[in-house]
Amino acid sequence: MIKYFIYCRKSTEEEERQILSIEAQIQELRDYAKQNGLFVIKEFTECKTAKEPGRPIFNQMLSEIEQGNASGILAWNPDRLARNSIDGGRIIYLVDTEKITSLKFPTFWFDTTPQGKFMLSVAFGQAKYYTDNLRENILRGIRQKLRRGEFPAKAPLGYFNEPRLRTIEPNKTTYRKARQTLIAFATGKFTLTQIQAKMFSLGLVGKGGSPLHLSSIEKILKNPFYYGMFLYRGELIQGTHKPMISKKLFDKIQKALIDNGKPRKKKIKQELIFKNFAVCGECGYKITGETHTKKSGLIFNYYRCTKKSKTQNCQNDFLRDKDLENQVLEQTQKVSLPDEWRDKFLEKIKEWEKEESQSSGLFAQKLKEKLNNLNTKINRLTDAYLDEALELQEFNEKKNELVESKKDIEEKLSDIERKGNQPLELLKNWIFEANQAVNLADTKNFFGMKNFLKTVGSNRRILSKSLLIDFQKPYDLLYKLPAAARATGEGEARQNKINKLW
Repeated sequence: MIKYFIYCRKSTEEEERQILSIEAQIQELRDYAKQNGLFVIKEFTECKTAKEPGRPIFNQMLSEIEQGNASGILAWNPDRLARNSIDGGRIIYLVDTEKITSLKFPTFWFDTTPQGKFMLSVAFGQAKYYTDNLRENILRGIRQKLRRGEFPAKAPLGYFNEPRLRTIEPNKTTYRKARQTLIAFATGKFTLTQIQAKMFSLGLVGKGGSPLHLSSIEKILKNPFYYGMFLYRGELIQGTHKPMISKKLFDKIQKALIDNGKPRKKKIKQELIFKNFAVCGECGYKITGETHTKKSGLIFNYYRCTKKSKTQNCQNDFLRDKDLENQVLEQTQKVSLPDEWRDKFLEKIKEWEKEESQSSGLFAQKLKEKLNNLNTKINRLTDAYLDEALELQEFNEKKNELVESKKDIEEKLSDIERKGNQPLELLKNWIFEANQAVNLADTKNFFGMKNFLKTVGSNRRILSKSLLIDFQKPYDLLYKLPAAARATGEGEARQNKINKLW
């Protein structure tokens, strides 16, 4: 009596898909075996695609057949056994060598005659053709999606795959939270671990409600999908989905990722306002602050060089806290903008805004011309690749460079439309910032003055009990003005002083 193995297979390993496939096959084959008096000694079930060889359960079954444990196979259809030429060839070879003497299928006739083996080969070939054709249809659909700028994969965090329209849309639950996370990381104030905790607090979690892995968070932060592009097989493609952030913000995130990888120095608790505010002008080491209490109870604060140099004997003397405060106040006053100057400058900016509104239109036109040139280059590059004049890697590298340049120009055009003339806006901000320093000096807000001077000046150093700062433009122009130029008053002489600053 021929001994049979039952073999059942479904194409996916996901439990929620084809959930009845295995059970239905087993029941049908058991009924078939009972009706036809077949002696079944073992059942094999497997959740694996047959498109490629290497199924462990299938290989185990054939190994037992080669050992002589059984000589017949009962399956629902030949395509359950094989959808590739290697596994199909193994079955036919075992039939040729009479290791398999019987193959039974409820949906397919077979016997061990030359005609039967030929029909079995045809059935395996049809199964392989179905798989190959299905793959080609899927690839054709993916290529069409790419032409339309649609991402042909699972939507990233903050988006979802819209099943009806087959598009990727913002997820109402997670879109704003994901955007908030990206904006926060771009500030450079968060490490990956800290942003992981922030995402967890916002409800952005992984499977089972656990925090997202750091590697997954890093992939999110590096994903160009969030600024409107996406990568497919190394090629950067313009998407049609709604961008979550701008390219400019995305670049800040990449910089923050690089900076995040650098070793960070431990923050020193600042007990005095100007501790670590400047460096020693003689040896270059930091200026620290110290507090001493005399026997009389009098508190004495001063700042001095840490004198950590092993090769240089630093002779820079200490500086009393009151003396440093007076110098900070003086430096702040020199780079502040009086109210009268503020009003004069703002009037001048109004005139410039009228003039620049016309020139910005010309600038936008030039950007559009550059954009058209880039589109032409991309089209020519694509034609060269299709004509096999370029290799795929060279094509992707050159196209990605052009696409990124195109994105930058598109964002510049968008900024012109949205923000108008940004340089004048920056100038306005500088005027208000410099004017605000007057209030800091008047109220003797030394903490505010310290932060202000750190923002507008660099190379802050103390040498021979004097505070020296290299001021950035245009604060250096304010600093160089003589004291007489700051005197209030009206008339032609006063106006000439303001014009000189411009």
